[in-house]
Amino acid sequence: TQNLLFENDEKEKRAAELVIASKKLLFQNEEKDKRAAELIVATKELIFQNEEKEKRATELVITNQALSIAAAAFESSAAIVVTDKNNNILRVNLAFNTITGHTVEDVIGQELPPILFGHQDKILNEAAWSRANQEGQWEGEILSIRKNGEAYQQFLTIKVVKDQDDAISYYVSTFIDITERRAVEDEIKSLAFYDPLTLLPNRRLFADRVKHALLTCSRLEPSCAVMLLDIDHFKTLNDSLGHHFGDLLLQQVATRISHCIREADTVARMGGDEFVVLLEALSIETFEAATQTEVIAQKILYSLNQPYQLDGHEYHSSASIGMTIFGDNKVALDVILKQADIAMYQAKTDGRNSICFYDPKMQEVIVARADMEKDLREAIKNNSFQLYCQIQVDSTGRPIGAEALIRWKHPERGIICPSDFIDLAEESRLILPIGQWVLDTACAQLKIWQKNPLTRDLVLSINISARQFHQKDFVKQVKETLQMHKVNPARLKLELTESMLVKNISDIMKTMNALNKIGICFSLDDFGTGYSSLKYLKILPLNELKIDRSFVRDITAGASDKAIVIAIISMANSLNINVIAEGVETEEQRQCLLDIGCSDYQGYLFGEPMPIDEFEALLKKG
Repeated sequence: TQNLLFENDEKEKRAAELVIASKKLLFQNEEKDKRAAELIVATKELIFQNEEKEKRATELVITNQALSIAAAAFESSAAIVVTDKNNNILRVNLAFNTITGHTVEDVIGQELPPILFGHQDKILNEAAWSRANQEGQWEGEILSIRKNGEAYQQFLTIKVVKDQDDAISYYVSTFIDITERRAVEDEIKSLAFYDPLTLLPNRRLFADRVKHALLTCSRLEPSCAVMLLDIDHFKTLNDSLGHHFGDLLLQQVATRISHCIREADTVARMGGDEFVVLLEALSIETFEAATQTEVIAQKILYSLNQPYQLDGHEYHSSASIGMTIFGDNKVALDVILKQADIAMYQAKTDGRNSICFYDPKMQEVIVARADMEKDLREAIKNNSFQLYCQIQVDSTGRPIGAEALIRWKHPERGIICPSDFIDLAEESRLILPIGQWVLDTACAQLKIWQKNPLTRDLVLSINISARQFHQKDFVKQVKETLQMHKVNPARLKLELTESMLVKNISDIMKTMNALNKIGICFSLDDFGTGYSSLKYLKILPLNELKIDRSFVRDITAGASDKAIVIAIISMANSLNINVIAEGVETEEQRQCLLDIGCSDYQGYLFGEPMPIDEFEALLKKG
């Protein structure tokens, strides 16, 4: 039992020791758990610290990038200047030195406005910074001064930087040099509104100024006037001496007109050799305004009549001026220009080198002329023409030929003579189809005549206009027409006027020689009234001279006319050229012409122009 008790005591003792050991182990575990928790907390703190460091590092990278971008932007092509609130320079970039010529050492601590602008525009400087202070920013174009004293155009932007108390801390000014850009823009503007040859306003700018004048024009305010000016025979100068001399003349004309007008007036070049002048602030009285306009126009006309020096060539010129007065702001610009154009056309019609005011009656003439041109085009389209013939005879009264004369069969006005429409046909170039119609009809008639013994020996004369004759393919046209109708070229005579022989004489000779070679004859019409030259008679293949009716009319009454006719006949005989007198109306005239050696005649004494069937009937009567 004692042994059992002892064993039990030992077991209890052991159990107590085990309890104590277990408690120790539990305490140790708790210490370990506590340490583990502490380690966890420490680890979390380290992780947090690392995250903060990474965040800071990222912020530093972003900050550095921003600083790099800012630095790159600061060194841009635009000049940047940072100043304090008193406008003393704190920092500038490289572009500032490039544009202004000032180095960093030159400007740091200096006041910005004098550096940029000098002291020439203090009011603008003060206004710019005052506006920037009020609105936080200012921008605009200013004239600046480089370090070397050179002026240049600058586009400047001023921005205000304020602190947290809304007080000004800094100014950041940026600017670029726009001198070249402004020069290009000015050149583009000049091309858009000014004539590059004369440097005068062009049509576009002139129209704008007339519109402005119209806005201020009323019955109670001063009148205005427009005068349209055209240089007489300008094309002749270009054709004879070349366009270089034409340009020199235009430049000198522009200068002379500019010196003749008042400061408030405008002279512009409309194009070609046409100039236009706007006179403003004239009298409210129409008559007095017209007088003022006429004085200026006469002054211009006199100035333009003075000799010109064109590269060593002395040249004389004149002008035709049309004028119109307006004082009503309701009148349209195109109406004003049209009125001046009508007046100028009348000045040319009156003989050029003159001035003319617009008259409503002129408008009626222009409208009638436009209507006639329209009708003439319809006549060409509908073949509304007829060929008349006027007989030509020799000293015995024997028919030797006829002159073909066109007539226009107008549906309302009846038969119209060429004197009433040929000038219009020339100006409108309708003379070309009309001339071809005459040539074709004449050849068709010759084909009929050559089958009749009564008419087969007659020569038919047709009038050729200068425009028609100077066509490049004129020779070809004549040859093809003759071949088409199969007629003898010797029976066709082409009548030319002396005025056609003024220029391009070498080309004229080629054309005449080519046609003369196939047998066509040539007659020089109205001889003695144009640009007579013995040289032409010598070198051109002329078969006939026609003594103008103005000499024949008074040949029995005036010794001078008779002397001229005698001289013409004598000269023609010596050159072996036939002579025919036109406009013979009396037996006395015929006898006088016969006595002085002229044996061929044309005129009312022998027969007036008549339709071909009547002409043939006249021949049958003998």
